[in-house]
Amino acid sequence: MTILLHDVPEVLSTYEIAQSADWLAALQHPSGQIPWYEGGHCDPWNHVEVAMALSVTGHLDAARAAYRWLADTQLANGAWFNYYRGDAVADARLDTNVSAYLATGLYHYLLVSRDVDFVAEHFDAVRRAVGFVLGWQKDDGTVRWSLDSAGRAEHYALLTGSSSIYHSLRCAIALAEHLGHDVPDWRLGAGRLGHAVARHPGAFAPKNEFAMDWYYPVISGALVGEAADARLDDGWERHVMEGVGVRCVSTSDWVTAAETAECVLALDAVGRTSAALDLFALTRRHRRDDGAYWTGLAYPQRATFPDGEVTSYTVAAVILAADALTSASPAAGLFRHGFLDGVLEIPEPGCTRTL
Repeated sequence: MTILLHDVPEVLSTYEIAQSADWLAALQHPSGQIPWYEGGHCDPWNHVEVAMALSVTGHLDAARAAYRWLADTQLANGAWFNYYRGDAVADARLDTNVSAYLATGLYHYLLVSRDVDFVAEHFDAVRRAVGFVLGWQKDDGTVRWSLDSAGRAEHYALLTGSSSIYHSLRCAIALAEHLGHDVPDWRLGAGRLGHAVARHPGAFAPKNEFAMDWYYPVISGALVGEAADARLDDGWERHVMEGVGVRCVSTSDWVTAAETAECVLALDAVGRTSAALDLFALTRRHRRDDGAYWTGLAYPQRATFPDGEVTSYTVAAVILAADALTSASPAAGLFRHGFLDGVLEIPEPGCTRTL
């Protein structure tokens, strides 16, 4: 095993990164499934995020096993269930963003490993997942967020989910191009969705209190340049507790390490390296001696919430932020603006909100 990452000076050592990666690897089931914590459930989006963290820390066999588990459990329509607990389905909802994220993970794996054969073997799973997602794209370019357990589609779209789907579609396009596939329908879907995220925030269900709705349009690359900077500035006071970290929900002084680390990715995406480093340093408050991270801390008591919970996706988000800040791996810039090729914004008919 060769770890690709190195120290984030005065914040996180290479040894500590490797320790956290080993903690993640130890959670993985023989099937390849990675739960939130020992004995907990697994959701495919966070499962992919952990696989990405395993890739950049040299656990490539574990990452491949994670992607094989997804290929083995993919449904005929290209989707995955929301939650699994071992071999059982714990939540039968089908989430479009959850299903799209395989494309991000596999492209990330390709950048790190250059293992073209492995990603080619799993490209059909990406194709089917993208087909499922774009099948639920609405006339305004947004994507319905899920189907309930009875197969009924929710009528509304979520800004965080659609932003993440936009990034995943761009990763899917990059993956397809690397493998020599022409995917004009994916470009069309991405262009329509990117326009909706950037120009029509009112088209999404109002979830402004969640930090992810604040920074995900920036992480995704749908908002760039002055628009991205303006969004980060506008939400900073509402979502960030100075000297503490990012509130998961703006109405509560509950700071989560995953949201803090993802906000680091957003700052890094627009080149705010100094602010990103300062924010990343605050994740130390969540770190345990075994390399795991408390999911959240409630203030002013600084009590763990949920009580005593550590989560694999939290550790993974910290590792991916460390990679971005140090530009250590070939995939370090995956969320950085300009790293992926852009797609042309495609407004819905009659739209006057253009660049």
